[in-house]
Amino acid sequence: MIKRLKLTKKRLAILVGMPILLSACSDDEVEVIKEVEVIVEVPAPVPEPVDVSYEVTVTNLTNAQPLSPVAVVLHANGHLFSVGEVPSVDLEKLAEGGMNAGLLALGEASATGAGAIAPGASETISVTIEDVTTAKLSVVTMLVNTNDAFSGLDALDLSDFAVGDSWTATAGVYDAGTEVNTEAVGSIPGPADGGEGFNAIRIDTGYVAMHPGVVTVDDGLSDSVLTIQHKFDNPALRIMVTRIE
Repeated sequence: MIKRLKLTKKRLAILVGMPILLSACSDDEVEVIKEVEVIVEVPAPVPEPVDVSYEVTVTNLTNAQPLSPVAVVLHANGHLFSVGEVPSVDLEKLAEGGMNAGLLALGEASATGAGAIAPGASETISVTIEDVTTAKLSVVTMLVNTNDAFSGLDALDLSDFAVGDSWTATAGVYDAGTEVNTEAVGSIPGPADGGEGFNAIRIDTGYVAMHPGVVTVDDGLSDSVLTIQHKFDNPALRIMVTRIE
């Protein structure tokens, strides 16, 4: 008599190596059940985001030039300003009127100073970005007793900064090239005048340059609202950057 074998696979989550079970179904048929292992792939856990944080301390080194609220910007590439280049409208707004919102919006992460920084004073500003250690850092502020002078730092590479690392440098004064340096009544937004801030009409060189300095009434410019106290020499700022996280 010929016996028939029927082979079936049951997909059971049983370890490989279990013995083969034989069960007699009848005199003419034997059922062979092979138990096999089922492998279930479990997705890897998604890592939690890691904060990368920096403290930026800005010190005003001038004699009588308050600084506008500082813009601290972390960005992936590019520049917020560059000597010899045409300034953006956002830079013009800061350099003429101390308005930093446009520059802050250009970054992947940014933070603003709490208010004006008086001569000789300092402020520490914290900024945080998730999972990025290769950002560029820019720091920009206006010297408010001027027409369009600003100071700061452009596109510092942070890729080599480890937690606890610090970097300190000084910064000179730049001219936005968007408003003539008349120092005249009504043209300066700072406390020396209380005049106009940003004006969309550009009347000057049209490019960023190192600032030549202000001309005051003590220099013989009778229309100037500035005195010798408002003059400045480079550097205007000290900037210290520390990675804290």
